[in-house]
Amino acid sequence: MDPNRLVDLVAREVREMVRAGATHGFHVLQDGPPCFGCGTRGHCASVCAPAFDAILQAGADRIAAAPGLPRIAPNLAPYIDHTLLKPEATLDQVQVLCAEAAKHRFCSVCVNPFWVSTCKRLLEGHPVKVCTVVGFPLGASHARTKVHETRVAVSEGADEVDMVVNVGALKSGLHDVVRDDIRGVVEAAGPGVVVKVILETALLNDAEKVRACEIGKAAGADYVKTSTGFGPGGATAADIALMRRTVGPLMGVKASGGIRDRETALLMVQSGASRIGASASVKIVDVAPKLAAAQPAGAAVGGGGGGDKY
Repeated sequence: MDPNRLVDLVAREVREMVRAGATHGFHVLQDGPPCFGCGTRGHCASVCAPAFDAILQAGADRIAAAPGLPRIAPNLAPYIDHTLLKPEATLDQVQVLCAEAAKHRFCSVCVNPFWVSTCKRLLEGHPVKVCTVVGFPLGASHARTKVHETRVAVSEGADEVDMVVNVGALKSGLHDVVRDDIRGVVEAAGPGVVVKVILETALLNDAEKVRACEIGKAAGADYVKTSTGFGPGGATAADIALMRRTVGPLMGVKASGGIRDRETALLMVQSGASRIGASASVKIVDVAPKLAAAQPAGAAVGGGGGGDKY
C-alpha cells in the first residue's frame, strides 16, 4: 500500500474514534486517546475490558497489549443470525431488523420465507446474509414440501436455509426418512447455500440428539442447530457441547432459543457454537450498558435491544 494512503487511513480512523467518543459520551483527553472515563489512561488492557469490546465492535481484528491483559471475550456480531420469526412481524419490523444487522455487521438476518426478497433488497450492498426457515416450526411437513420451499427461498435470494428435522420420524427410528428429508433440502439449496438442520433438542434424549447430528452430517448439511424457539425449550451449553463432540470441529453448530444476553451467548460459543440465533442481538453486542458504571454522572449511554422467545 502507498505510504501516503496508509497515513490518510490512520488519520481518518483516529478522527472517527474521537468523533465516537463525543457521540457516546466517552472522555476525549487533551493529551491522549479517547478514554471511557475510568481515569486510568494507559492501562486499559488490564483494567478496562469494555474498552476492548468497543474496539472489537468497531472492526479491529488484532489488538496489541502489554502483559497482564485479562481474557478478552470475542466480538460476537459475526456469530449472530439476527432473527425475527414471529408470525405477526410487520414490514416496519423487518426494515428495522435489516438496518440493525447492517449497522452491527451481524452474520445474517433470519426471517420467515415471505420476507426473503424484501430483506435481499434492503441489504443490497451489505455483507449481511439472508437466512430463512423451511418446514418451520414443526418439521412435520412432507419432504417434497420442504424441497419446494427451499427452491423458492433460494430463487428469491436466500443465502442460508434453516430446516426443521422430522422429529416424529427421528423418534420413531425412521432414520432413512430423516436422512432423505435433509438430503433433499441440501440438494435443492445447491452449492453455496448453507443448510442448517434444526433438531428441536428439548424434544430429544441425548441418544436421539447424537443420532440426529450424525444423520445431518451424513446428509451433507453444513450446521446442526438446537431449536426453533417455538418448542418447549431452547439452547443449553450441555447440548451444544454434545453436538460439537458428535459432529467434530469442521461442521457448524448453531445455538438458538432463549439466548437473550451476552453472557449466555459467550457460554454457547465457549461450549462449541459457531453461530448464534437470537432476536436480542443488539442487546448481546451492545457494550454501552457495560460502560454505564464507568461513565460520569449525566453521560449519555446508548440503549440495547429487546428479545422475544427466539
